[in-house]
Amino acid sequence: MQIYRLPILAETGISDIFNQGATTAQSIAQSWDNQWLNLLQNNTSDNIYRSLTNLGIFFAVGTFLFFMMQWLKDLIYSEYSRPISALIWPFLVIILLNNTGNGSILSTLTLSVRNFLNTVNQQVVTNANVNQTYQQVLNMSVAEEFAGSLLRPCESLTGEKQAQCFSQANSKAKILWQEYRNLYGDKVWITRLETKVNQITYNTGNISDLSFNALIGSTTGTSIKSFLISLQYAFQNSIEATMLLIAALGPIAVGGSLLPVAGKPIFAWMIGFFSLGIAKISFNIMAILTAAVIMNGPGEDLNSEPDLMWFMIFLGILAPLISFGLAAVGGFAVFNAIINANFGVRERI
Repeated sequence: MQIYRLPILAETGISDIFNQGATTAQSIAQSWDNQWLNLLQNNTSDNIYRSLTNLGIFFAVGTFLFFMMQWLKDLIYSEYSRPISALIWPFLVIILLNNTGNGSILSTLTLSVRNFLNTVNQQVVTNANVNQTYQQVLNMSVAEEFAGSLLRPCESLTGEKQAQCFSQANSKAKILWQEYRNLYGDKVWITRLETKVNQITYNTGNISDLSFNALIGSTTGTSIKSFLISLQYAFQNSIEATMLLIAALGPIAVGGSLLPVAGKPIFAWMIGFFSLGIAKISFNIMAILTAAVIMNGPGEDLNSEPDLMWFMIFLGILAPLISFGLAAVGGFAVFNAIINANFGVRERI
């Protein structure tokens, strides 16, 4: 799920707000896809992954000596079943680090796993238009900030100048409401916000001072919300960058897997890769659930006064921490299970 980071400056054209957000999201997604392909399937001599593959082969040759020492020891003091079963590891390392011309088999498998995780993640965020629900809640907050940025300069004016300022602000806001209705239909939250702006600009209705001040807001509140949206954006990019880093270190993990230890580096590498995929999916699920709570609750209530700051704080700070925590705990549990299973198997052989 990509976040549409929409500018909330009154000077920005309304159409530019939506076009820049969509273009930015598509551009970033395309850039990450291209980076994965350039790293894992570019077989030029200056490719980073090829250099790391050569380093992995060097590690494999070095650890093979330790493997042979342990293998000969098992062959002398144990039955033949354990040494014979252990021979699978040298063959596995040779197969994975073998360069086929378009990258190693390991790079191809890594790219396939990443594509699979992205497919699952995409299915999660596109099911039943949940991605649109998430975007609606973000845009609900952005719309409030945009309306506030239009009305805020008028607050210090009086008389005819204030009336003219309100009239110009309302004209710009009408374009925003139409753009949102074109995207999402005639939603209650759009009507509610439009009514508030009309009551202020036309001096009609009875709008409380609390509602007025909440809509006008302040530049500090705007900066905080923008910062929290940027944190969400940074978290998703950090997930992509970390997954790419772990993918790049795959050859080293494979090359060191000939060490005669239970917790082989390839297990830690695989679990770390899948854990980040789980963190990415977990974050999107939390974003979807919290967005649905808002849209099905205050988003559908014309008389509500939703405070969306908690949503920004949750997705900007708490949800990333929870996602990383779940991924770390789950990965650690799986790694320990693999080690214990390995010891159990060795004791039974």
